[in-house]
Amino acid sequence: MAGYHVPPLERLVDKFESLPGIGHKSAQRIAYHVLNMSREDAAAFAQAITDAKESIHYCSVCCNLTDGDLCPVCRSDNRDRSIICVVEDPRDVFALERTNEIQATYHVLHGAISPLSGVGPDQLRIKELLKRVQDATVQEVIMATNPTVEGEATAMYISRLLKPLGIRVTRLAYGIPVGGDLEYADEVTLSRAIEGRQEL
Repeated sequence: MAGYHVPPLERLVDKFESLPGIGHKSAQRIAYHVLNMSREDAAAFAQAITDAKESIHYCSVCCNLTDGDLCPVCRSDNRDRSIICVVEDPRDVFALERTNEIQATYHVLHGAISPLSGVGPDQLRIKELLKRVQDATVQEVIMATNPTVEGEATAMYISRLLKPLGIRVTRLAYGIPVGGDLEYADEVTLSRAIEGRQEL
């Protein structure tokens, strides 16, 4: 079996394996699943990828993903336009929206400042954010970047740009996860939890 090769199958496995979080075994399983689809289902699967790639682009206001000029949040009349919640990735918007707690608008940076990876401020959608805050309606920017070194650096960088403009800059609180045990929390997480404590 060592000499058994089916090049189209190998290319399909390679394509699936190139996706984040998909190892070789998972890629094989997905490839075999695709091969077992009907021709119509396989064509619809391929068409969905092509359609998404061709029709989805960045919202002209917040840089989130959309198939129109504006994303659903920017189109909505029920959003508080005085607050902008800044996130690293479109997936973060979906996570925050699931909470039903944020009625603000969003701004998606599409990454975080990471000198080691060659990502500087110019590679992010920071200029677009600065343009948005020129509007006098914006009173607060919530920094909801990830609690990583890169996320913190990005939050601090943007905060230094916004504070001279008289805009309130806040940071999402983070600390002990619900259901977690104190003994397993690291020192930084515990410190943040203590700093972000609230009165009961």
